[in-house]
Amino acid sequence: MNIFLDANILISVFNREYPLFIHSARVLSLAGGSHFSVYTSPLCLAIAYYFAEKKSGASLAKQKIKLLTQKIKVTTIDQEVVLFAANDKAIHDFEDGVEYYAAKKAKCTCIITEDVNDFYFSKIEVLTAEQFVKHYLL
Repeated sequence: MNIFLDANILISVFNREYPLFIHSARVLSLAGGSHFSVYTSPLCLAIAYYFAEKKSGASLAKQKIKLLTQKIKVTTIDQEVVLFAANDKAIHDFEDGVEYYAAKKAKCTCIITEDVNDFYFSKIEVLTAEQFVKHYLL
């Protein structure tokens, strides 16, 4: 199963934001296993880096990004993804649209985010980290 992690999931792990950290870290720990392929986008990584840098400084934030990208897969955001997001009339938040189409291009079957309502337009399953853990891991 291919799963896509939104920036807020990465941020909660990078910055150890409780109580979300417990479930987000569990989901992130699936990377490298045999049952799940874990993806995120360059945009999510940039957003997560920004918040990690604010909390921990640039050096530690870069270390976190390097470690993370050794474990998970990174989708592409290319012209096709951008145009799909820009042309989809159902999408009101361009960034969410870019994330959605990047996940779709990577053949992800689930988007994990704490802002489930932001993906109201999704034809891909959208769950919080806690919902994902309860549904797929317990």
